[in-house]
Amino acid sequence: MGTGRRVLITTAITVVCAVTVLAAPATAFASPTPTPSATASPTPVTNKDLEAVREKLDALYHDAAVATDAYNAAEEQAQKQSAEIVELAKKIVKGQEKLDELKDRAGAAARSQYRTGGIPDEAQLLLSDNPQAFLDGTGRILQGQRATKGLIAELTRTQQDLKQYTADASAQWEKLEKNRQAKATAKKNVTTQIAAAEKLESQLEKQEKARLAELERQAALKAQTEWLDSGALKDVSGKASAEGKAAVAYATAQLGKPYEWGAEGPSSYDCSGLTSQAWASAGDPIPRTSQEQWRQLPHVAVKDMRPGDLIIYFDDASHVAMYIGDGAIIHAPRPGRTVTVAGAGSMPILGVVRPDA
Repeated sequence: MGTGRRVLITTAITVVCAVTVLAAPATAFASPTPTPSATASPTPVTNKDLEAVREKLDALYHDAAVATDAYNAAEEQAQKQSAEIVELAKKIVKGQEKLDELKDRAGAAARSQYRTGGIPDEAQLLLSDNPQAFLDGTGRILQGQRATKGLIAELTRTQQDLKQYTADASAQWEKLEKNRQAKATAKKNVTTQIAAAEKLESQLEKQEKARLAELERQAALKAQTEWLDSGALKDVSGKASAEGKAAVAYATAQLGKPYEWGAEGPSSYDCSGLTSQAWASAGDPIPRTSQEQWRQLPHVAVKDMRPGDLIIYFDDASHVAMYIGDGAIIHAPRPGRTVTVAGAGSMPILGVVRPDA
């Protein structure tokens, strides 16, 4: 492998750093050097070079996961707002129909009053050929007056309700538009980060990709071993609930299916798409995103966790996996990977939440 290959990889990393905004400071690399002549002695791509690539890929895919969570959150909110707008539209239609009916009734009452000529009750009593019948009718008139007042009050309330429904619908439309914009921005961020990662990986030869995969495996194994050696599982003995068993069974059935950001199955998943669908299948719906799962679901100590619980990773809660027992998890890792079993301690744990607490 010539010096040119090292320069190519170093240059790719430098370019990726320049065109993407990463959550952590980028690893420093030497400036690219001129392409060597054909007579230069070959310099292989070292494990140190590949470790730099691995760290950069981790950062890119982490940022993609953060953007995916933002996309999923905006999508979830947009769906809720769309549903609320539909319900408000139904209320507006019903309110308008009721308003039309009340106006018809009010018009009928006005026409009836016009036919009497607006003559005072005393005059009508004196002019009546049948005073008793008039007095009997007076009670009905009083009832009619009260009914008219009630009609006017109901008409006013309906107009006010209709006005409020319209204002609420307008506010929901504004929120929906903002979430559409947020979703578009998040989508752009996701695709940018993934494209940068894929570009970086494309600079590697087949053998280098194999060595990179081995470095990733070793890093995960080291983290898992250190986690186990810390005694984190020493007191863990919780048994899965019936719902937890159902959720684990669902997640297990998805093993081997590809990761796809924003996906909720059945053919592909992202990390929170897998966990949310697993618990929905168990009859206990949970929030769609890993960040909302961390924020809304009850927290439990690691020592108290049981199969079916969700382990939230990284300080920003950007990844989630399902604990299945014996120190293992099922999760959808990242683009280019499939739903798989991994060590629960192979990533930095933020905490554990329990959907069926």
